[in-house]
Amino acid sequence: MAAQISSSSLDPVKQFSVFAENRVGRLHDLIALLKTHDVHVMALTVLDTTDSAIVRMVLDDPDKARELMINNDFPYTECDVLVIEISDESQLNGVLGALLEAEINIHYVYSFIKRPEGRTALAINAEDTEIAAQALGQRGFRVLTQRDISR
Repeated sequence: MAAQISSSSLDPVKQFSVFAENRVGRLHDLIALLKTHDVHVMALTVLDTTDSAIVRMVLDDPDKARELMINNDFPYTECDVLVIEISDESQLNGVLGALLEAEINIHYVYSFIKRPEGRTALAINAEDTEIAAQALGQRGFRVLTQRDISR
């Protein structure tokens, strides 16, 4: 388990939060841009606000995505997220229980669209990802790295 946790620290999963104006087709434009350049959306959630939307995404090629967003006027921020592999929804309670036991505050959670071998994953933004990763690893959950989700 320790090797997994330390490798996730060295190769954390990147989340992009893209700020898109609230207008018809803007999300489509972003996804089409990524698809055209062979960048795959692995996980996605959208938070709607009055004037804009925040599109949170985990992508399989952060370097290429960064370049595309800069060159195509998609303002964004980037942060590390904790990604935990689960076999199905029945493991959600175990993930949340491990974080509760470790007294880790969760800011938000969203799921991956699809992963190999029918397994899914959760992207978790929590207050202390190192302690969260340790708590989940001790419960037998696999903490994924950016390398694990890249194609």
